[in-house]
Amino acid sequence: MPRAAQRQDRVSLRLSPQSKQKLERAAAYLNKTLTDFVIDVALQKAESVVHEHEMIALTGEEWTRFQDMLLTPPEPNERLQRALAEHGRIFHS
Repeated sequence: MPRAAQRQDRVSLRLSPQSKQKLERAAAYLNKTLTDFVIDVALQKAESVVHEHEMIALTGEEWTRFQDMLLTPPEPNERLQRALAEHGRIFHS
C-alpha cells in the first residue's frame, strides 16, 4: 500500500520561510517530498528520544544486583509497612 494511503491524521506546522526553504532543499537532496522528509526526520528523532527515556542500561554488576533483589527481596521495613497500611486504608475502605 502506498505511504500516502496509510496516512489519516494531520499535523499543521507554522515556520519561517527560511526554515521551509531549508527543509525543502534537504528533502530535494534525498529525492523526497517535503512531507516524507519531515515525517522521516521527526520519527527518527522521536525514536531516539523515546529510547533515551524508556531504556535502562545496566552494567553486568548492576544487572546481577537487580536480579538478586528481584529474586531475594529484602524484608519490608517499618516505613514500607506503614505505607502499605495507609494505601490499604485509602484504597480498600
